[in-house]
Amino acid sequence: MHMLSRTENDSTGASTPPDSEHPTRMLIFDYEFTVDAPLDAVRDFHHDTSALKILTPPPTIVQLHEIQPLAEGSVSKFTLWVGPLPLHWTAVHRDVSDNGFTDVQAEGPAKKWEHTHTFTAVDTEKTRVNEHVEYEHAGGFWGLVTRALFAKPNLWTMFTYRKWATRRSLRS
Repeated sequence: MHMLSRTENDSTGASTPPDSEHPTRMLIFDYEFTVDAPLDAVRDFHHDTSALKILTPPPTIVQLHEIQPLAEGSVSKFTLWVGPLPLHWTAVHRDVSDNGFTDVQAEGPAKKWEHTHTFTAVDTEKTRVNEHVEYEHAGGFWGLVTRALFAKPNLWTMFTYRKWATRRSLRS
């Protein structure tokens, strides 16, 4: 009978802990949806400094501290209130174009958070939105918090809400 152990052997035969004990393992989350709106309308919506509040699902509350207009190197500073817990966040934007952008957590609860938004015209009145997140959990208390908040089912729920909010905001 094979017993499960708390360690696994890698290709060199060295003993390593299972992945669940690796707080710095990079994770990836992808989500895709279409919006019945032209690409320029989807781009303009996401470039609006009020979009973060619209796209954040309840019961989370967003407190904006500094939101610069979206451009290469622009900075957004905000706090996400998850109940009584404040998640202070600073994001820097890069790769800003008509077809999307990436926001990179410069300060915040995760060890790494890079969220790439890509907009692709399906036709003149429909746009595909691809959301790609690469993230790593920190150790300690904040690692526990991000493991709970950014578990795949919770990310799926958050991005499903974002899909609904984007479609609602861009209705003709």
